[in-house]
Amino acid sequence: MSQASGHDHHHPAPPSPIERRAAALEELLTEKGLVPEGFIEEVNRVYENDIGPMNGAKVIARAWVDPDYKIRLLENGSAALAELGIGGPADNIVAVANEPGVHNVVVCTLCSCYPWSVIGLPPTWYKEAPYRARMVREPRVLLKEMGCVLPDELDVRVWDSSAEVRYLVVPERPAGTEGLSEEELAGLVTRDSMIGVARL
Repeated sequence: MSQASGHDHHHPAPPSPIERRAAALEELLTEKGLVPEGFIEEVNRVYENDIGPMNGAKVIARAWVDPDYKIRLLENGSAALAELGIGGPADNIVAVANEPGVHNVVVCTLCSCYPWSVIGLPPTWYKEAPYRARMVREPRVLLKEMGCVLPDELDVRVWDSSAEVRYLVVPERPAGTEGLSEEELAGLVTRDSMIGVARL
């Protein structure tokens, strides 16, 4: 069952003390020449776009090729992830599947709760107030603006992540991929498709 929150934040939260300390440390390390200019940003970019989402992509590919695994994933996401050595004991991941007639999308209306262990660093837009507020109020409009145009007959379900529960969208397997290996299928899965702002 999808959850939505009435909380609507209009301004980005100021940086936390930890974020301020991290920024100061990064500036100091760069100033002293201990890390090259742009190095930390590049590490973040690689983790956000490449390394991080690979965990989730493996999970999705396994669900596509193994119907029993998909059932376990949808029944108990955290346990199914643990089967593949992904996630931790504190993670409570709930997987929701796109299927004919249904498209799922994830948001965190209160802050930016996100399944880091599965799909890496959250994209900047995920943490911003406009995404958090509009995805609940007008998901179809916002998805279209983000390049994800959905047929009118699709039911859009918005799932509100929290510190207690994080959601993972299981995209539909693309047509014409029957001959691909599990590894090749994992290569088709994107971070945005596991948030639900893109379709494969």
